[in-house]
Amino acid sequence: MRSYNPDLTPSWKKPKPVPEVPADRDLVVEEVATGFCGAVIRCEAGTVTLEDRFGKHRVFPMEPRGFLLEGRVVTLVRPVTGGPARPTRTASGSVAVPGARARVARAGRIYVEGRHDAELVERVWGDDLRIEGVVVEYLEGVDDLPAIVAEFGPAPDARLGVLVDHLVPGSKESRIAAQVTSPDVLVVGHPYIDVWEAVKPSSLGIPAWPTVPRGQDWKTGVCRALGWPENTGAAWQHILSRVTSYKDLEPALLGRVEELIDFVTAP
Repeated sequence: MRSYNPDLTPSWKKPKPVPEVPADRDLVVEEVATGFCGAVIRCEAGTVTLEDRFGKHRVFPMEPRGFLLEGRVVTLVRPVTGGPARPTRTASGSVAVPGARARVARAGRIYVEGRHDAELVERVWGDDLRIEGVVVEYLEGVDDLPAIVAEFGPAPDARLGVLVDHLVPGSKESRIAAQVTSPDVLVVGHPYIDVWEAVKPSSLGIPAWPTVPRGQDWKTGVCRALGWPENTGAAWQHILSRVTSYKDLEPALLGRVEELIDFVTAP
C-alpha cells in the first residue's frame, strides 16, 4: 500500500527554511521588529545583546526569524564555545567585505582641516572609504575655504564634503563656512578645539581633556597639563595608537563623518 504524507500543503505555500547563524561576538545584525542594528557583544540563554555604532546596548530574545544578516532573515543560535570570532565589521562599525577591492576614486572628495584629522578618519573609516572610492585630503586650516571650494569646482557628480574643527555658533570657522553656498558642497564640523578632543578620554586612560587657558597653544597646553613631553607629534601618535574603532571616538565626530560620506557617495 502506498503511504502518503499527511501534510497536504503545496510546497510553494510552505515557508522557506531560515538559516541558523551562531551569534558570534562582533556579528552585525538587525533586529526585525525594531530595526535596531548592532554588533553582538554578549549571548546568554535565550537572549543576545547588541551594541550599535554609538555604543547603545539593547537585549533581544533569540526568536526564530528574528534578525536580518546582510538583508537575509536568519535565526540566531548560541555559538559553539571556543569557536573563532568572525571578523564581520570594520573599525567604523560597518559590515566588513572580505576580499573587496578598492573602488576607483570618485570625482568627489572629503577635505579635513589638518593631517591629524586625516589620519584619524583613515584609521576608523579607511576600509569604508576605499570600498566607496572616496579620497580624503587635508587642508592647512580653513581660512581660504571659499577659494579652495571654487578651485575644486563642485558639481552634482563631483560633490565636496568639508570637516571643520570648532564649528560652533559665533566662531571664526562658522563665519567662513557660511560663505560656502554651493548645493554640491556640505560643510559640517565638530565642537572641539582640535580633533584630539574627539577621542574619548576613557580610551586614553585620562579622566577628561584638560582646559587650556586662552592665549596658550592648545596642544602644548594639553601636554603640559597631562605631564606628557611637550612634543605634540609624539603626543598625537600616542593618542592615535589608542584608537582602534568607532567606540573610541565621540558621537559628535562620528555623526559628521558618516554624514559627509553619505553626501559625497549619494547617486
